[in-house]
Amino acid sequence: MPMIRTQTRQVFVGDVPIGDQSRITVQSMTTTKTENYDDTIRQIHQLEESGCDIIRVTVPSQTAAKNLTNLIKNSYVPIVADIHFDYRLALKSVDAGVQKIRINPGNIGKSDRVRAVLDSCKSANVPIRIGVNAGSLEKDIIEKYGYPTAEGMLESAQRHIRICEENGFQNLIVSLKSSDVAMMILANRMFAEKYDIPLHLGVTEAGPFRSGTVKSSVGIGTLLAEGIGDTIRVSLTDDPVREVEVGQEILKSLGYPSKSVTLISCPTCGRLEVDLIDLVRKLEEKIAAIQKPIKVAVMGCVVNGPGEAKDAHLGIACGKKQAVLYRDGKAIGKIPENQILEKLMNEIENYPV
Repeated sequence: MPMIRTQTRQVFVGDVPIGDQSRITVQSMTTTKTENYDDTIRQIHQLEESGCDIIRVTVPSQTAAKNLTNLIKNSYVPIVADIHFDYRLALKSVDAGVQKIRINPGNIGKSDRVRAVLDSCKSANVPIRIGVNAGSLEKDIIEKYGYPTAEGMLESAQRHIRICEENGFQNLIVSLKSSDVAMMILANRMFAEKYDIPLHLGVTEAGPFRSGTVKSSVGIGTLLAEGIGDTIRVSLTDDPVREVEVGQEILKSLGYPSKSVTLISCPTCGRLEVDLIDLVRKLEEKIAAIQKPIKVAVMGCVVNGPGEAKDAHLGIACGKKQAVLYRDGKAIGKIPENQILEKLMNEIENYPV
């Protein structure tokens, strides 16, 4: 079971709660040009189908901002506008109905511009995520510390929080991201000791699928295991749907609730009498889009197989060219090897939740 989570205040992104012991949500970001409505809404729907809870889109232009209204209207999950430097795009995004803004108040110019954005978000009850990235810390902070550090990241976050609070704005989420996993972990630990603001966790620029998955799992997983973090985004140089899949696996591995199927399978050994590797590979592909919070065990022999299969919602324990099928801890029949995948998928699809 997960450790007791750090207590944070609650922030709503649309109708999705973040913080205050709410379910940890999985986020991703579209890779399309937001100016291209058709491409962007198609990817939003793909992310929704994968179980993504919150989706961020970049808003670098007036055309992108204009598309937000229809994107929000046709999305089933909250949309976040990613804004850099131009406060006018933030104002247009709020007017369009966006459910969260990702912007750093200290980077949008004079105090009147900052106040305009904060007032607009406050009136519309739109939260702001302050996103601190080790690779883009303010010049004076880099000069102070000599290079990016966890202490510098914390100082940057405090600077932006102070600007918000001085203007009476507290509807905040904060992220402190770095491609250096150890730095990211330390920065978030220090922040969690000082603030009750919800934390968005991520290892930025984590890399391609394999290495990025490992780095993200270590960084995000370490903090979640310590009870730190309220929402996560796995940053991969890959299809954003895969970010969601990895994020859900991180949550499931720590016992946190997830929308997707948890697949348990044995590492295989010389006792195998069926082609378990091929079976598990095909099963993993088929269940990827299924949003059911159930556990499925696929075990290769009678040593650990029956125990793991009984402990899952659905499970199989393989023998010689066949398997025993379990549902809710009870054996319900034997299946020939060539029917295991079909029968198990049928059970998964029809399992009530």
